[in-house]
Amino acid sequence: MPASPAVLEGRNIRLLLEYDGTNFAGWQIQRRDRTVQGELARALRVFLREPICPIGSGRTDAGVHAAGQVAHFHTSSEEPVERILAALNGLLPSDIAVLEVEEADRDFHARYCAASKRYRYRISCAKAALDRTRVWTIYRRLDFDAILQASRLLPGTHSFEAFCKQAPPPDNFLCHITHCAWQRRGRELVFEIEANRFLRHMVRILVGTLVEIGAGRRPPGSLSTLLDGADRGQAGPTAPPHGLCLLRVSYP
Repeated sequence: MPASPAVLEGRNIRLLLEYDGTNFAGWQIQRRDRTVQGELARALRVFLREPICPIGSGRTDAGVHAAGQVAHFHTSSEEPVERILAALNGLLPSDIAVLEVEEADRDFHARYCAASKRYRYRISCAKAALDRTRVWTIYRRLDFDAILQASRLLPGTHSFEAFCKQAPPPDNFLCHITHCAWQRRGRELVFEIEANRFLRHMVRILVGTLVEIGAGRRPPGSLSTLLDGADRGQAGPTAPPHGLCLLRVSYP
């Protein structure tokens, strides 16, 4: 993990956000594309009249949603948090909402202080109209018991080298899974997973691999080999981004 940056001057403000990732090129500011961080920085600059770049707990990819993204920024403004909340929601587009604004400790950092994150991935087993930008629709029957059997191998500390985008490569491949569960909700299969850290595309590659297991293309026990340092080419495909949502970020 990179060294935490020095604490900046001024107040440290913590934000809780939700957003619909459908029309964003992800969280991180890009020169030509619309991003969540870019829209938030623009709104902060307009209201506080300062060149502020908010720092998020992590970078969600293009098309990925968030119900509980956390960000922070430093400001010399004395505007009360209630006015910051109201102003941001008035200035931000309809696909981003600020849920909470609060004063944070000076050394709080949305990324480096995070203890764990929880994600949800939704799969629909029938055509969805209203939720088509929230679920991955799969037009075939999946063996739910096989998916559950394989998923029981996930809790604990493993090497997720087979389950991440490796350009650029992460500093290490070890992640500790603290929660992993599937539920049937009507026509949907809902996967939730929590860990101390996630690698890029990790949840989506896990879901793509588990769907292959559910489709009978690989046995449930094959996941054990993949968690033992296999390379990316041995795991399944990367599931589409729009089924994924960052549910919450937890702090000590």
